[in-house]
Amino acid sequence: MKRVVVTGMGLISSLGNDLESAENRLHKLKNTIRIMPELTDIRGLNTHLAAPAMDFNLPEHYTRKVLRTMGPVSIMAVYSAENALADAGLIDSPVLTSGRTGVAYGSSFGSAEGVADFFSINQTKEVGAITSFSYLKLMPQTTAVNISLYFKTVGRIIPSGTACTSGSLAIGYAYETIKNGIQDIMIAGGGEEFDITQVAVFDTLYATSTKNNTPELSPAPFDKARDGLVIGSGAGTLILEEYEHAKARGAKIYAEIVGFGSNTDGMHATQPNKDTMAQCMRLALESSNLSANNIGYINMHGTGTIHGDIAESNATESVFGSNTPVSSLKSYVGHTLGACGALESIWTIQMMRDGWFAPTLNLNTPDEQCGTLDYIMGTGRNIDAQYAMNNNFAFGGINTSLIFKKGEN
Repeated sequence: MKRVVVTGMGLISSLGNDLESAENRLHKLKNTIRIMPELTDIRGLNTHLAAPAMDFNLPEHYTRKVLRTMGPVSIMAVYSAENALADAGLIDSPVLTSGRTGVAYGSSFGSAEGVADFFSINQTKEVGAITSFSYLKLMPQTTAVNISLYFKTVGRIIPSGTACTSGSLAIGYAYETIKNGIQDIMIAGGGEEFDITQVAVFDTLYATSTKNNTPELSPAPFDKARDGLVIGSGAGTLILEEYEHAKARGAKIYAEIVGFGSNTDGMHATQPNKDTMAQCMRLALESSNLSANNIGYINMHGTGTIHGDIAESNATESVFGSNTPVSSLKSYVGHTLGACGALESIWTIQMMRDGWFAPTLNLNTPDEQCGTLDYIMGTGRNIDAQYAMNNNFAFGGINTSLIFKKGEN
């Protein structure tokens, strides 16, 4: 089996649109949640909070012709992928078009503007709003396909549309693809654009925070006073590469992926199952030949929902006990859905390299129903972690767990 390393990273987020800016903002220990005027105008919507990605200016080579197949989620995915490839020193490399580079990427669904174009048929009784590119923007594989088209890859493509595990599942599948020698490089990650419809999905389940006058206090994962999640947006891309291939070209190595686990609950579409969550973590440990006490930090999914936090924290305690430091980065950027597994993997890798780990914001009094864990609270913590785990869990009962080893340079 081949070794798999991370040689490039790129992101679009509410913390920042480059690695350094986002990391610096993380150290400020302030969230990016704000009141969204467009949400206040929707009758019956309970939450007015969100954390959309920061605005960014595309380079001139993103022409109208290039962008015609892309909605906002694909634009973020492609641009973050370009930045990740540049970070890895692979822009314009012949390996991208050699057949030895593939794409694994996902989002909860495509762009809402494409959906609106097609739905308009029901209202107007004509097809006027639909263009030849409308479906390409809304299709569930839109991020993966647009990345492949833009960089002209001809290797394996693995679209992932598994809601909140879209990004992490894509990374896991990309890891397995290289590990088994099928590809040398994989462009992997996930994205999600901000749209009112996504807020409504969780709002109708009474899963969103309604601290509408105090956005700085929400979300509050694992806290006794938490009242739900906040929707965010963005994209995160990791360049995964076979170890010997990376070493041969002198690439920097941010981290090595050493473990991946994924399973499904098989019981309920929206109610989390702590037993299968725990089993997913064990699968990742087994695949890495590590024991629980080797893991120096766990990035929790930590959405701030009542039942999700209880299930996840108790599952984590059942596998790791109470001594492994944990925190949730959704307290900074909200729940970025299809992007969260990729963005949180990037920040987990950065924190592991720096030896500093961010606390969970707004966690003051852990809920007694949550697992007894070593929650990082208040201020960041210096930890010499050689291995870190990133966990994500999605609607449909889809669970993922990734294990990263600190890089060589």
